[in-house]
Amino acid sequence: MAALTRYEPIDDWLMDTLRDPARDPWRDMFRRLTRSHWPALRAPDDMRVDVTENDTAYTVRAEIPGAKKEDIAVKIEGNLVSIDAEIKEDKETKGDGERVLMREIYRGSMSRAFTLRHDVDDQQANAKFENGILTLTIPKRAGVKSTTLPIG
Repeated sequence: MAALTRYEPIDDWLMDTLRDPARDPWRDMFRRLTRSHWPALRAPDDMRVDVTENDTAYTVRAEIPGAKKEDIAVKIEGNLVSIDAEIKEDKETKGDGERVLMREIYRGSMSRAFTLRHDVDDQQANAKFENGILTLTIPKRAGVKSTTLPIG
């Protein structure tokens, strides 16, 4: 039989904040509450990101639907990567007597920041945006290698 666990949003929020103090705890708590209790208020402000690496570079793929490439900003500082995007509302034309009954398409800003394991060469990095997917290729800095130490 499966055990029931009690949902404690404040405890979860506190533990997440202690793990990563750089996060905005109030924004995270509001997102968690609205995501779980009021799905109609949910916005896709959590940018989905895939990060892969090989020996020479990192590849980052970020899903940013509805954005235009001129409204996306990528910033690399050391091994910190920040992606900001603004999703703007297009001009809406209505006919005579038309009115909006429902609006679910998201408009607003999205952002994501994360650190990579190794320092990167930000001068050689490149970005491509196609079909709502931002692809970053970020080379690792030359001479940076990781080693695994055996524990004796």
